[in-house]
Amino acid sequence: MHMHTTREAWLVAAVELLRPLFAAKGFAVPPCQVSCGFASTGTRSGHVGQCWSTKSASNELNQIFISPTLKSAYDVIDTLVHELVHAVDNCEHKHGKEFKKIALKMGMKGPMRSAEAGPELKVILTTLLDLLGPYPHGHLKVSMLKAARRNRPRAKCKHCGYQVPMLKKFLAYGPPICPKDKVEMEALGDWEEM
Repeated sequence: MHMHTTREAWLVAAVELLRPLFAAKGFAVPPCQVSCGFASTGTRSGHVGQCWSTKSASNELNQIFISPTLKSAYDVIDTLVHELVHAVDNCEHKHGKEFKKIALKMGMKGPMRSAEAGPELKVILTTLLDLLGPYPHGHLKVSMLKAARRNRPRAKCKHCGYQVPMLKKFLAYGPPICPKDKVEMEALGDWEEM
């Protein structure tokens, strides 16, 4: 068992231990950089990993980020396998049939957007965790509360039900005239000028 001092060192070591598993199934894990960080979609998306294609990076390496919200080392390595499948595919097919072909051959299961280790792969990953040692990490507790949404101003025709969203700069003019019924539409939502 090895003691790593940083998350990145642990993740790099994990990639190296996973390379032979991919090779045994006929897939070459390309050179990549791996780090702990949030997906580009932020914390509200629920994404726990992200792989960027070689086309996105100036050094032409896949860039993989594993969320700092993950608590267990197992969740980290399981997510890493998912992101390495994207790296093998160079993010060409998202979670489509090419991704699925690789993932299933690697022993993953479930919907492809959240594919995780199946029973056999889970045993292998647990064994690799013994070799890696503890993941040097204190997970982040991030609030997943969604921002309060305002009731956007809009106008609706009382007769036909036609609705239009209203832009802030036109609120002072009042509700528009329905193009079909030629009557003033009623104001819905928050018409207070912001």
